Amino acid sequence: MAKAAAKYYGTGRRKKSIARVYLVPGTGNITINKRTIDEYFGLETLKVIVRQPLTITDTVNKFDVIVNVHGGGYTGQAGAIRHGISRALLQADAEYRPALKKEGFLTRDPRMKERKKYGLKAARRAPQFSKR
Repeated sequence: MAKAAAKYYGTGRRKKSIARVYLVPGTGNITINKRTIDEYFGLETLKVIVRQPLTITDTVNKFDVIVNVHGGGYTGQAGAIRHGISRALLQADAEYRPALKKEGFLTRDPRMKERKKYGLKAARRAPQFSKR
């Protein structure tokens, strides 16, 4: 499976967020933008989202995760990190593919913000209607 000084890479994307994820054999530390996961994400649900690929493949304590992420909000960044970790795990061991594919972690979420249209206040929000 993992080689001695191996470093596995995966790029994850979600909405406007882009995460560059490195997996290094270690004890399970997750570092995001040079801060721990607890410092970076306040909500427990976001931490769970980030750890999902590791828990499914039983590699929580086998790899240290180093992440550089930018763009978007916290939820999009958490999704991007999950996508990146999943891709990096595939590089580490291709046997993880069926489990990750079944959970949908390898699929890039295509949903994006809809553009604003002219004549409207937002993407679909029309100005208030008045008869007189």
